[in-house]
Amino acid sequence: MSGEILSNEEMRRADAMAVEAGTASLALMENAGRGVADIIVSRFAPCRVAVLCGPGNNGGDGFVVARLLSGHGFDVVVACGGEQKGDAATMADQWRGARAPLIPVVLDEADLIVDALFGTGLSRPPDAIYRTLIEAVNRASVPVVAIDIPSGVDGDSGQVRGIAVEADITVTFFRLKPAHLLLPGRDLCGETLLADIGIPETACADIRLFENSPALWGAHYPWPQPDAHKYARGHCLVVSGPAHATGAARLAARGALRIGAGLVSVAAQGDAVAVNAAHLTAIMVKPFDGAAGLASLLADRRLNAAVMGPGLGVGPDTVALVARVLASGAATVLDADALTSFRDDPQALFGKIHHPVVMTPHDGEFERIFPGLLESAASKVEAARAAAARSGAVVLLKGNDTVIAAPDGRAAINANAPAGLATAGAGDVLAGFIGGLMAQGMPAFEAASAGAWLHGDAAGRFGPGLIAEDLPEILPESLSGLRERLVTPPNT
Repeated sequence: MSGEILSNEEMRRADAMAVEAGTASLALMENAGRGVADIIVSRFAPCRVAVLCGPGNNGGDGFVVARLLSGHGFDVVVACGGEQKGDAATMADQWRGARAPLIPVVLDEADLIVDALFGTGLSRPPDAIYRTLIEAVNRASVPVVAIDIPSGVDGDSGQVRGIAVEADITVTFFRLKPAHLLLPGRDLCGETLLADIGIPETACADIRLFENSPALWGAHYPWPQPDAHKYARGHCLVVSGPAHATGAARLAARGALRIGAGLVSVAAQGDAVAVNAAHLTAIMVKPFDGAAGLASLLADRRLNAAVMGPGLGVGPDTVALVARVLASGAATVLDADALTSFRDDPQALFGKIHHPVVMTPHDGEFERIFPGLLESAASKVEAARAAAARSGAVVLLKGNDTVIAAPDGRAAINANAPAGLATAGAGDVLAGFIGGLMAQGMPAFEAASAGAWLHGDAAGRFGPGLIAEDLPEILPESLSGLRERLVTPPNT
């Protein structure tokens, strides 16, 4: 599996595994510095470079970069403070060029800055000396290349420890870390590039966190088969709210139909029946009356997936409807009002989950049913994992850095969502995408991950001016691109 993401501790274990397999730690450091230097040489003509080296291994990488860049004709000065130790001291001893103290003036003549201060080795906010230097780096009007991760960013959470370097390019090693994809770390990294430093692939054997991409779920994607018919591709039921709030359900239904569900129906009550019928064509309308009526609809086992929440309304009626859907055994997506309705008793919801369920909360909805978890967890990833374990559902915690987590501990970070997705109704379409994939038999974690990725890809293809209605209409382009991506061998 490609796309694994390693925590700081997992990366330390990967380094140790490489050493145990026969690669000297000094060789790993040399390879890391060479990877950074090679990227700089490929991107920049020889110029004046200030390499800022901290006392740890990140600083050791920086000394390697300085030595190699000097050999390529760059005019390099190393700014360092304190005393390097271990392998970093060995690499510092090999540097024969100019040295300077870690003070802002060292940046005055630089055309390029290399940040090798801390990487992932920072466990507290930088002290006054480093804070002043980082402020100067961020004021400088020259490119900044960070080694491993911008100094001041927590590698596991992506959060800033007081202050952090704002890099244009970040070069990391072997695999990405959570902070390369979680905000605000992702933005502070700029363009993130990977360098191979000789760590064996077996170091990823037990990793449970991934970057969300087709490599993660492409083998499960339910492409239509030549002998398929609509009934074989599943029937997704979207439960509508009252007449004045039916649009959200129709957005979800359109998303489910466009992503490939063979049939999609909107279940509606009272005046909402006529409103929905006036707007729908390929999507059917199924009238029902109350929770018992919805249960009667779902007695037809061909209705094998349901989407609940968009525009549904908050209150005891929704609680009763959700209970009937969860009791039916249909694969279910719970969004928006279907979650908020359980804010006074989240455990009542969790106790009803016995079949595949995906929850799709934004931060506010997440806080209502998992109070305090976002604040107390070490990272957004750990919050989503804890929520999935507690609820028994796959949890898709929405945002520009959406996290998808399964009860078994698997998790993925989605990083392809453009800012334009922050528009009314986009989440309703996402719920429909996921419901449509589950109707076709895609497992819940993979369906949530695929839905999130396709949602972001479609938005990126559309570009500026996106509204929610555009997402299902641009999706065929994303699906064509996905098919080509999955059948075309890499590097061809």
